[in-house]
Amino acid sequence: MTSAVVFAYHNVGVRCLSLLLAQGIDVRLVVTHEDNPRENIWFASVAELARLHAIPVIMPADPNRPEVVAQVAALAPDFLFSFYYRLMLKRDMLLTASRGAYNMHGSLLPKYRGRVPVNWAIIHGETETGATLHAMTEKPDNGAIVMQKSVPIGIDDTAQEVFDRVTDAATQALDVALPALIAGSAPHFSQNLRQGGYFGGRKPEDGRIDFHWGAVRIHNFVRALTRPYPGAFADLGGRRIVLWRTRLADSGPTAGAGPRAGARMLVADGRIAMHCTDGNNLQILEMEADGNAVAAADFSTVFGSLQVELA
Repeated sequence: MTSAVVFAYHNVGVRCLSLLLAQGIDVRLVVTHEDNPRENIWFASVAELARLHAIPVIMPADPNRPEVVAQVAALAPDFLFSFYYRLMLKRDMLLTASRGAYNMHGSLLPKYRGRVPVNWAIIHGETETGATLHAMTEKPDNGAIVMQKSVPIGIDDTAQEVFDRVTDAATQALDVALPALIAGSAPHFSQNLRQGGYFGGRKPEDGRIDFHWGAVRIHNFVRALTRPYPGAFADLGGRRIVLWRTRLADSGPTAGAGPRAGARMLVADGRIAMHCTDGNNLQILEMEADGNAVAAADFSTVFGSLQVELA
């Protein structure tokens, strides 16, 4: 029976671990993370799944400590798998697997190597992303590609909607690749790293909107950071506003006005709209000010006018 030690977290971790178990892989240990109490835990628990199957679980702060490496080495796994595990595994750990170490990444490598690839892809207006199973090295997301599965990104898709598709794609990619990995016949294709870039993690404070951006860029930013993420925000009239949902608009009260030096938000025809600096419009479908929902009927009460200059 093929054996593995699995490093996993989040929904991708749950789904891919479930597939390994369904395919009869002997998972000897699961390494995961303690949930961060400051983080919105909207995803399923790898630890709960492992315990349901009576698999030992550990949650080390540093998986590369010698005692953790020794624990994994003693299990003599054929494979290591990393499914949305958030820490890099170093050489000594990678060498504990006799048949290789593989990671599932949420982009079409070599594009969007690094952290939160789904959010970054939407921020940059990509129309496609996916999941990539690749060999692990000491450098992040640069090992040989074994299998990829692509998914579309629609113009109004949110990060969670795309992430759900990527989770499905990850499961499908692993399902296809696993028999070949076990048989030792899986193809490995080197990445051309010049065709992609590395992106770092994002913090809530990175969600500040620049109202000098055009409508498409703001729209992409909002849908990349909307719930369950902290949201795209700005400070307006002494209030913290969060834009949760927007829509690109071809018409509206400012249609055809052309580029302007500053953006503005206004109410017209019973809707909140934004005329952006590139002359294009956004509908503001969901917005908060200081944690309270703002509808068109509330706009003038909250901001003291039916029109507010933004930038």
